Amino acid sequence: MSSSISIEPMKQDHIPGLVKIENACFSRPWTHDGFAAELDSSTANFYVALSDGVPVGYIGFQAVLDEGYVDNIAVLPEYRRRGIAKKLMETAFERCAVLGLSFLSLEVRKSNAAAIALYESYQFKTEGIRKNFYSAPREDALMMTARYR
Repeated sequence: MSSSISIEPMKQDHIPGLVKIENACFSRPWTHDGFAAELDSSTANFYVALSDGVPVGYIGFQAVLDEGYVDNIAVLPEYRRRGIAKKLMETAFERCAVLGLSFLSLEVRKSNAAAIALYESYQFKTEGIRKNFYSAPREDALMMTARYR
């Protein structure tokens, strides 16, 4: 697993790999149809991290007017701690700049210290709590936002 990682916009043929990532990372994973619908959405911005052409991570966010909302960011467990999530975040921020967004917002499990540390390293600040936002297991979410202006 020493291959280089490339990032590219999501395409139809990435979707089966993204479903595998979802199933490995989340208790309530997105489906094939959920990803496919994003391909037709004018607000969706999804980017895939590829290792030798195989999806190993992704980030997806919605851009509405000048606001950005992260749907998900995920990296296969065996590919974590290699800078892939950082590459995905940087790609998202570059796209946010192109789109002229004023902020990017997301929710994260209150117990997910690794993700929170990643987001804080990109100047995300906690701006609220969504009670019982997650299920399986039930947990509060921190609402975090990175502001650009």
